[in-house]
Amino acid sequence: MTTKDLADLIFPNITKTVADYEAMYPERNLKEGAKVTRYAPSPTGFMHIGNFMSATIDYVMAKQNNGVFYLRNEDTDSAREIEGAVEYIRHVLQHYNMNPDEYEYRDTQEIKGEYGPYIQSERKEIYHAFIKHLIIEGKAYPCFLTQEEMDSIREAQTKDKRRIGIYGRYAKYRNLTPDEAAERIKNGEKYTIRLKSTGDFNRKFKFNDLANGEMEFPENDIDIPIMKSSNLLPTYHFAHLVDDHLMRTTHVVRGQEWISSIPIHYELFKTFGFKMPKYIHTPLILKKDGDKIRKISKRLDPEARMTYYEEKGYPIYSVIEAIMTIANSNYEQWREGHPDAPFTDFDFSPKKMSSSGALFDLDKLDNISKNYLSKLKATEVFNLLDTWSSEYDKDFNNLINKYKDYTISVLNIEREQKKPRKDYASLSEIKGQIWYMYDELFTDVTYNFDSKYSKEDINEVLTSYFNDYYNEEDDKDTWFNKMKELTDKLGYCSNMKEYKENPSKYKGSVADISNIIRVSITTLTQTPDLYIILKLLGKSRIKERLSKIK
Repeated sequence: MTTKDLADLIFPNITKTVADYEAMYPERNLKEGAKVTRYAPSPTGFMHIGNFMSATIDYVMAKQNNGVFYLRNEDTDSAREIEGAVEYIRHVLQHYNMNPDEYEYRDTQEIKGEYGPYIQSERKEIYHAFIKHLIIEGKAYPCFLTQEEMDSIREAQTKDKRRIGIYGRYAKYRNLTPDEAAERIKNGEKYTIRLKSTGDFNRKFKFNDLANGEMEFPENDIDIPIMKSSNLLPTYHFAHLVDDHLMRTTHVVRGQEWISSIPIHYELFKTFGFKMPKYIHTPLILKKDGDKIRKISKRLDPEARMTYYEEKGYPIYSVIEAIMTIANSNYEQWREGHPDAPFTDFDFSPKKMSSSGALFDLDKLDNISKNYLSKLKATEVFNLLDTWSSEYDKDFNNLINKYKDYTISVLNIEREQKKPRKDYASLSEIKGQIWYMYDELFTDVTYNFDSKYSKEDINEVLTSYFNDYYNEEDDKDTWFNKMKELTDKLGYCSNMKEYKENPSKYKGSVADISNIIRVSITTLTQTPDLYIILKLLGKSRIKERLSKIK
């Protein structure tokens, strides 16, 4: 029996060859320098911030020069697949407007692109053809090690402080003849297919990572499994080789945890004589935790999950900007010079990534978001709030839509001016800052009057002001001048400089008068422009509120 006979025994229905697939998936017809990137998540967990950074870099690099950004579903580990994970990946990409140029969505039967299937479990025949090729070439073999034998090998290697894996004398089925292997298969013995490594661990090779520069690794000498026995699907490493080659991927963006797999991938590509994609290993995402800086944790940190940003209502722009600032050290400087340009215009450079880790700071995200939201028109903020609250706060959504024009006016307080207020970092914060503008929410309130004001003082200020001075038709200058008149009449000081010089001469200042009015209407000591708040509420609603003060 020859190696071809053995390959035919293992894969009797595989008739296409590697050459056939090379013809089916030719080099892409793209202009010189165009990049082909892929976001290739495994649906064994929900998308986190590290995944999102990789996807964002993939997207930016592809869009820089009319390349291709495609989505590949790496679902070969069916035992660990989490229900809904695939759909959520699609949702995140769509939510952040980073829709792939090529994709396949099983649940909607959507497919776009000529280099699919884009779901690994649907590519089994392709993988088998490549594995069959290796068996025919004598570069792969069926391995009959049982789980018990492998556990025993691992235990012995650990005890002797040797490298873990099947290599050298541990690869006991490496040199079976095709006849011997065939007999075991015909007898029903379970097996995996392993690469017959030609590497030498004592020999090193150089590898250029676009983010980390030139690196040196020992060659791989482990006979890694390339096909699982349980479902005949390939291992991650082998599928990575086949898919990135046939889909003509030019750049692979992935986390630093994959650096250790470079020797395996280097050997696989070398075994087939394929050109390797260029690799960019992204830095770990770090966070400040008290006085320490540590790796962000999916278990400990809610902001590690992408669901966090939607639940909080961070704008799409803000999240992407925050990610880009940690992805490239010169992004903020570029943004200052290009305030209105889309982030895809930025010339991303892997060399400007931090090799020591990327510090993701929620305070920085808040600042980015506050700046962004402050520059939007009130109608734009309303639309964002409407979309967010329809999902996360339906009662508030009903309220703002019941009073849509009024809500837009509330959101417009101190907005369209040279230095707009920067009150909100996320949409979820808005309700907590404008609730007092809605009578439906202004119930069971507690007034935060300063203890230095007696009930008589408060009553005197409110009665005098709203009976004798307040007119909702007054312009702002007239409004404030009347407040100062009342201040002087009641024994307070309308001139702040004078008051600070001689505070004992007065009952208080004009700030005290406005504070009493502000608290009586909103319960709060600090709010946006009181003049506009009073004007929007109107005299009848103000009167109703004053009646609640006891």
